[in-house]
Amino acid sequence: MPWNNEGGNGGPWKPSPGPWGQKPGAPPPEFEEFLKRAQEKLRQWIPSPGGLRGRGVLALVLLGTIVWLASGLYTVGPNEVGLNMIFGRYTGKTAPGLRYNFPFPIGSVQKLAVTDRNTLNIGFSLRQDTRIPNAQMQFDIPEESLILTGDNNIADVKFVVIWQIDPVHPEDYAFNVANQQETVKAVAESAMREVIGRHDIMPIFTTERPAVEKNVQELMQGILDWYKAGVRVLKVQLQSVDPPEQVIAAFKDVIAAQQDQDRMRNEAQAYANKVVPEARGKAAAIVQEAEGYRLQTVAEATGQISRFNQVYEQYKKAPDVTRERLYLETMERVLGAADKIIIDQSAGQSQGVVPYLPLGALTPGAADGGRK
Repeated sequence: MPWNNEGGNGGPWKPSPGPWGQKPGAPPPEFEEFLKRAQEKLRQWIPSPGGLRGRGVLALVLLGTIVWLASGLYTVGPNEVGLNMIFGRYTGKTAPGLRYNFPFPIGSVQKLAVTDRNTLNIGFSLRQDTRIPNAQMQFDIPEESLILTGDNNIADVKFVVIWQIDPVHPEDYAFNVANQQETVKAVAESAMREVIGRHDIMPIFTTERPAVEKNVQELMQGILDWYKAGVRVLKVQLQSVDPPEQVIAAFKDVIAAQQDQDRMRNEAQAYANKVVPEARGKAAAIVQEAEGYRLQTVAEATGQISRFNQVYEQYKKAPDVTRERLYLETMERVLGAADKIIIDQSAGQSQGVVPYLPLGALTPGAADGGRK
């Protein structure tokens, strides 16, 4: 509790001196006096002359050690991987979150953005257009874009490579390759020149672009894996594949002629696909009809032969009867459809018909013919 002068010297509470031993109500000491009194208090706390130095240094060392150890805490972002090193030697990687490693100079941490996608333009570059806000201008780089094809032509190839650090082996990216960006660019340019060098120029302009992109991506990934570069190639995209500017007009004419040729070939193939099946159908119908006629004729001839043989067998058994029967059957076939009048004259003239009979009127259609 605060001290006071009430009660005199013989009271239950004696007046307490000031914080530095001055009497109550005395004016504060000067600054030098303040330092002297502070030193005296410290001497009372540290009895030996060298005790102040030793304990102070120990406290400072202890405090510095605590601060130094606490500086080993670090944070890894959600898109990053931390690489821990002790005395420059890699010891392991850490996931996102609050992590710890020995602080400098014993340990160090390298953070890599393994989920970020990096874009690499080859054959051209994009620069900010100062005349239009948020616009970019494209500048060609001929020493990168001009490539010799398999048929000794020159193609102007501009493409983009999209890649990222391999999240499985980020230590390879950090320690195996120096200047990783330039390494990926050199590998991409070399792979594109190799793939283009195996193709003719015309298929590259038309149908082989997807195949070229796939082959370049696979070749790049193989080379980078062999380097153990810790890089994953996500996509290779051709921006443009054109002939050199000096001959681009002639190449456009050649491409147009090639397209016309393909169109005419497709039309001819479509016409052939329509006509040939029709002709084959007609030919098959004619063949089937002829086969049917052949089978019918052979069957009829076989039947007639069989019938003749049967008649001949009966003729050998009874020639007169068979001959009479053949005669009657023949006359039946000949006279069966003809108009006939039969007169029986065996009874004589007295019992037969009258001498004159208009036989014409008895025949069907005779009346009409007479009126005509």
